[in-house]
Amino acid sequence: SDHMENIYGYLMKYTNLVTGWQYRFFVLNNDAGLLEYFVNEQSRHLKPRGTLQLAGAVISPSDEDSHTFTVNAASGEQYKLRATDAKERQHWVSRLQICTQHHTEAIGKNNPPLKSRSFSLASQGSANSPGVQRRPSQNAVSFFSVGHHRLPTGKRVPIMQPDHLVDVREMMSQAEGQQRDLIRSIECLPASGHLTSLDQDLLMLKATSMATMNCLNDCFHILQLQHASQQKGSLPAGTTISWLEPKISLANHFKNGAAQNFPAEINKPASVREEQSIAEPCQLTREPEEINPDEELEDVCDDKEDDLGAVEEQRSVILHLLSQLKLGMDLTRVVLPTFILEKRSLLEMYADFMSHPDLFIAITNGGTPEERMIRFVEYYLTSFHEGRKGAIAKKPYNPIIGETFHCSWRMPKSDVATDAGTSSSAQPPSEQVTLPKDPEGQAEPDCYTVKFVAEQVSHHPPVSGFYAECVERKMCVNAHVWTKSKFLGMSIGVTMVGEGVLHLLEHGEEYTFSLPCAYARSILTVPWVELGGKVNINCAKTGYSASINFHTKPFYGGKLHRVTGEVKQNMTNTVVCRVQGEWNSVLEFTYSNGETKYVDLTKLSVTRKRVRPLEKQGPFESRRLWQHVTESLRDGDIDKATEHKRALEERQRNEERLRAETETPWCTKYFLKDGDGWVFHKPLWKTVSAAQTQQMDSN
Repeated sequence: SDHMENIYGYLMKYTNLVTGWQYRFFVLNNDAGLLEYFVNEQSRHLKPRGTLQLAGAVISPSDEDSHTFTVNAASGEQYKLRATDAKERQHWVSRLQICTQHHTEAIGKNNPPLKSRSFSLASQGSANSPGVQRRPSQNAVSFFSVGHHRLPTGKRVPIMQPDHLVDVREMMSQAEGQQRDLIRSIECLPASGHLTSLDQDLLMLKATSMATMNCLNDCFHILQLQHASQQKGSLPAGTTISWLEPKISLANHFKNGAAQNFPAEINKPASVREEQSIAEPCQLTREPEEINPDEELEDVCDDKEDDLGAVEEQRSVILHLLSQLKLGMDLTRVVLPTFILEKRSLLEMYADFMSHPDLFIAITNGGTPEERMIRFVEYYLTSFHEGRKGAIAKKPYNPIIGETFHCSWRMPKSDVATDAGTSSSAQPPSEQVTLPKDPEGQAEPDCYTVKFVAEQVSHHPPVSGFYAECVERKMCVNAHVWTKSKFLGMSIGVTMVGEGVLHLLEHGEEYTFSLPCAYARSILTVPWVELGGKVNINCAKTGYSASINFHTKPFYGGKLHRVTGEVKQNMTNTVVCRVQGEWNSVLEFTYSNGETKYVDLTKLSVTRKRVRPLEKQGPFESRRLWQHVTESLRDGDIDKATEHKRALEERQRNEERLRAETETPWCTKYFLKDGDGWVFHKPLWKTVSAAQTQQMDSN
């Protein structure tokens, strides 16, 4: 009670993606159990701009930094707030928690539940175990009547009484406390003996109990939505309610998460012999290297990621890892076990998104701005299927800073779609530009060549840059991506932060685009991947844009891997094309003239990339860098793969430490910093511009 005084002051409040963070004047009203905020202190005598009931609320300091915290009300409303420093955050959090506890307990005392039998998850007695209480009027239908079926005509859904939700919140609070006690009891067990803290059944209990509580919180949120809807009228038929996912604020995308203290390796072998030849820092030239396409050979590597044996055998490793993670935790610095890795680097995965070069080149052959935008959308949506190797959600290698990947594709000109009645190589004489010839190794005259290069330009945060170009068609794409991972309970979310730009130099057009989020679901059983989120594609010159939604599987109803989108002319607000389907199966394009086109991604021809043999690759090129890890994974030798992986990571840490001590900045090889992004050092738009200037001077 000594700490129950009213407090007030300025905090930053996150509003939305457009407005971002704003200073607001907050008042904690302990007597009423309210958190109120005003535009500023001078408007304190006016009606509050917003109010949260603190009874039943959850106050959570954020893992993002030492200043941010959230207030999650029992109504489902959330305030994301930021103090000026860690001390002020602690002051607000502690006062809010005291007020919340006081008013939550007061509600419980004023609404005593009926006595019923109790149960206990723990083995030592049930004196303090929470009871399962249910009022006589309550039944399963009154709790879970939200569905996708149509209700019989004339029948009304039972209205849930407000105190029922209070009972549910009280029971959940008791269950959460008991779950924490259970976790604490397991972690206090000895490390050796008949029953240890690493017992597989106990690890399973820890992980599943945490998932159960998360699921219950989601269900409680659904009950609250149901109750609110029933006050206004019953939910319409076909209603779908999605699982709750921790939201990742775009305003904070370029701030790296705080380091977490995790063991360097899980289940590390007793003796690990470091390979000194690998672990010692390499003093390599950072000068860009011109890759001769004639040295590249058609790729024969075909590593399918469909073997679940290792996942089953390593179940206890996954459980042990999950038992240490917290919801919303940034996984950037968490070392994941080796057996869940794909046999390729993330940089090579970006290259595999280009496995339909015919669709890529065909974009610039569109006869109108509308057709070019639609073609780009078609290429964009077909790229994700081949980018994923198999249906299993395995993780590519985290690239080492300075790591690069090179490849190319050769595509017969006859295989590339052209505009009606127009040759794929035809262009107005006024737009013809003679480009400087590539050093050695020109592709066959009847083939187009698409060249690709990627580089890991930053370690913390982990940022990759990649660039692809087709010189013959004067088109290129430049992108930078930060893969930001979050632990979401029984799944892992990956936000692809960054932007790409497609340049069609024949038309003077630039198309900006972003990438969807990815989720690894069911990580305890058979992990699988789904994409989610909204992405936009824009061309400022032509005024055409596309909005694409990747839909995650909803809690009730719905399909897997669903995607919808539309292409619009912004000036007239006219939709010229709609698309729907599954991003890994069949896509349906409907055009404004009424025509419909179906694209079956499973039957699209895939062009194999061309890669230099290992003996011709540099020591920092992906396949050579990770070759020992890849070979060990192919052989099924997880321990040996872990050795090689740890040696690479240790070398990276040593080199980073050395640069910090000597205050030596890292120098990239192919990409240059440009504002918040990264740009290829020799992009095609500069080459074309220089060639045009040279021709004008010679004339």
